[in-house]
Amino acid sequence: MSRLYLTILLLALGWLTIRPLFHDRSLGSAENPIRVMLTPSVDAREIIQSGDVLARYLTESTGYHVRVTVPNDYIAVVESFGTARADVAIMNTFSYLLAHSKYRAQARLKVVRRDGEQSYRGEFIVRADAGIHRIEDLQGKSIAYVDPSSTSGYIYPKELLRKAGVEPAEEVFAKGHNQVVLKVYQKDVDAGAVFYSPPDKITGEILDARAKVSKEYPDIFSTVKILSLTEEIPNDPVVVRADLPEDMKQKIIAALLAFQTTPQGKESLMKIASVEGFVPARDMDYDEVRVLVKKYGVKLEK
Repeated sequence: MSRLYLTILLLALGWLTIRPLFHDRSLGSAENPIRVMLTPSVDAREIIQSGDVLARYLTESTGYHVRVTVPNDYIAVVESFGTARADVAIMNTFSYLLAHSKYRAQARLKVVRRDGEQSYRGEFIVRADAGIHRIEDLQGKSIAYVDPSSTSGYIYPKELLRKAGVEPAEEVFAKGHNQVVLKVYQKDVDAGAVFYSPPDKITGEILDARAKVSKEYPDIFSTVKILSLTEEIPNDPVVVRADLPEDMKQKIIAALLAFQTTPQGKESLMKIASVEGFVPARDMDYDEVRVLVKKYGVKLEK
């Protein structure tokens, strides 16, 4: 009898040892799902909930198991492409340039914003009572920017000043669009560079950076005005890992394009990234941004 128990015990231990070998750990399996990262946001809880809707749809459409996560910051998204912890991500333009430079990540789609917009702009703002009416009037003035990696809040506005031949007397980084708006509002600087978004075509609601502080400062739209707009900037890309198998890339991209046509897809994408959907994109769509980044000495790694 003891021999029987010993045999059963050995068989059980042997099964437990080799059992993991029978588990499917291939990419896209339940144990090794496709990892999709979404843009970090202050409202991460709502993004995660909508991300779960996206994950279920992608899983059903592609046959791959998909997991959606929201990292703490953009750098975490970039570095995840280097450690194979991210397969797909919606990321901002500057982060994409870094992910492409370091890890050969590829832009396959770009987001479409309100009213079908495939690009956006930066804007210079000034106080309405400052006597500043043209971009050339910023000569010798003080200007606040967002940060050195902001396309709409620094890189494209700098190019606009260069083309106008304007040399500011002082330039500072406020570390946020809201902060730039407030610096102009409170007369800390003469002008500021922030993101521009056109008013809602139906309601006329103002949607540029000033709107972010309008609840606390109801007179912001009459006190601070738009001086000038930058050239158009390509919208944020949907990025895939370079060595993700091509058939997987194509299935996921096709599923994302299908997701945007469904009612739950439209609702989820608006909550995830305030976008209406996606259109195809290529890496070369971001070449102009690369040129301007290089021109103004912003090192991607820094």
